[in-house]
Amino acid sequence: MGSIGPLQILIIAVVILVLFGRGRISEMMGDFGKGVKSFRKGLADEEEAPHGRQREPARIEGPAHEAKPVGETVEAAKPGDTHRS
Repeated sequence: MGSIGPLQILIIAVVILVLFGRGRISEMMGDFGKGVKSFRKGLADEEEAPHGRQREPARIEGPAHEAKPVGETVEAAKPGDTHRS
């Protein structure tokens, strides 16, 4: 048992063809090709964009409170208390 030979590849191809059908496989390959084309276009657009113009980074917001695991309580912060548990 080692590498996959031509007979195994042929058997796998026939099983895939029977399961999905010729129309569905060609549709999936077309969608895959469109995705690759879109990816390459995005890379080319990024390279052509002037480097002086930078987009503002997306803002990611977290929870409005300090998250604690279940069972732990959030203690009220005391003025001057720098220790956090």
